[in-house]
Amino acid sequence: MELIVKLFGSWRDFAALLVFIFCWLGYEPVLKALSKKSGVIFKDLTIVRRAWMKEMVIRSFKLYDSNLIGHGVNSMSFFASANLILIAAVAGAIFTGDLSYKSAHALGIDTSSSALLLMKLALVMVCLARGLLNFIWALRQTNYAVAAMGAVPENIDPQSAQAFTEAVSDIFEPAMSNFSQGVRGYYFSLAAAAWLFGPIPLALASIGATALLAWRQSRSQAARGLRRMRELLEEHPYPTRTRPIYDGKIEDEPENAASQQDKTNIETKAG
Repeated sequence: MELIVKLFGSWRDFAALLVFIFCWLGYEPVLKALSKKSGVIFKDLTIVRRAWMKEMVIRSFKLYDSNLIGHGVNSMSFFASANLILIAAVAGAIFTGDLSYKSAHALGIDTSSSALLLMKLALVMVCLARGLLNFIWALRQTNYAVAAMGAVPENIDPQSAQAFTEAVSDIFEPAMSNFSQGVRGYYFSLAAAAWLFGPIPLALASIGATALLAWRQSRSQAARGLRRMRELLEEHPYPTRTRPIYDGKIEDEPENAASQQDKTNIETKAG
């Protein structure tokens, strides 16, 4: 007990840190448990992405899919770069020592203990570092998914299409999940930064970040839209309209309206 008081300065800082750790590390397991009973973005988006992979496998022209994947890769790269910059900034504040201590005191930040101040900054950096690792792993898995998508053969029957869908989804889904975890890290990094102003702001920010994430996952307009999208997709028969590639038949394309109009004009002149 004396060690805790000596290290944290007061029981309030230790209690607030426990609240933060519970919210930070406990959010995702609780979310996964709740997603089994009620619709949340976490679960609904899994169904939507799996439906996307079903369509991708039977789509002969995959430019649309490659554009979507490219957008995702760009987003991951942006957030990873931003995380790295923030980590460097916080690390700079930690290793400058007395200069950071004096600057923090001038800003009205709680500087009752230099060791405690370093601990607060280290907590922010740990949150950002975890997010960076999530983004890096998401990027690598997306690259694996791209290779798998490119390897899907064109001449494929419905049974094989389902097998390829499952295989690609098992690679792509964890990538998107890690990306979401990385973005979530920003919420808890801000909550960790609130500790600079005292234990009560840390506890309130931790609970507030968790409540905001939970509301956006279950009650936001995006959550309602994705829930409805999931319901529509679950009712949708797969595969979607049979492509000629499935049965080996190539249907003649109907003449377009312009060609038909040209024939009509020629016949009129001849008459």
